[in-house]
Amino acid sequence: MLLHGEREGTGPRVVLLHGFGQTARCWGPLAPALARGHEVLRLDAPGHGASGEVAADLPTTGRWMAATGGPAVYLGYSMGARMALHVATEAPEVVRGLVLLGGTPGIEDDAARAERHGADRALAARIRAEGVPAFVDRWLARPMFAGLPPEGRFVHERLRNSAEGLASSLELAGTGAQVPLWHRLAGIDVPVLAVAGADDAPYAVLARRTAAAIGPNATSAVVTGAGHSAHLEQPHRFAALVLRWLGRLDRRAPR
Repeated sequence: MLLHGEREGTGPRVVLLHGFGQTARCWGPLAPALARGHEVLRLDAPGHGASGEVAADLPTTGRWMAATGGPAVYLGYSMGARMALHVATEAPEVVRGLVLLGGTPGIEDDAARAERHGADRALAARIRAEGVPAFVDRWLARPMFAGLPPEGRFVHERLRNSAEGLASSLELAGTGAQVPLWHRLAGIDVPVLAVAGADDAPYAVLARRTAAAIGPNATSAVVTGAGHSAHLEQPHRFAALVLRWLGRLDRRAPR
């Protein structure tokens, strides 16, 4: 299964994997900044955008993203970071590196994971009942998105999604449905950059833990003045961080 994607730029490939409720067009200034020296492929995740009729769990999503993206650095935000980890565990042969922003390898505690799965299913039911516009209003009103500037909210793009697509994504690929990957992180043998906004304390802790669990190939960083959506709240700082890391990776690549 190939997912919908949009390309720009030339050079070493970077595949961008968006967050829940977004689409491939929700990257703001980051995509053109990367495209000045890279081929950038922005994918619509299952249940989103032009991949809205596709439904898949996370391992299947990882394999489909690998089939669509091919050999590349995979950069994922939030849900997309969880999907990028599944690309690395399901199809490691295509992964040159990973950039994980605001992501988690999964909820380790069984009871907490079951509680989250129940909350995800309840939200899926509410989206089906009330529709996408009501969901988008509630979602963007959450405190974790308070730092988003108007141009980073992408309301019109979010409204392109369907209620069924978003609901199926939550049920099949939400954090509650995710089998934790912590025990598999040490097997990731490509460079990894785990990032969080400095004001997004829980995910800053997760970024450090993720990098430590992967080992010496991984580093962690925080973006000052940003919360959960660091790439949209502080796009130039985040782009500079990623471009420096990519520059080191590209120089190491065989010619």
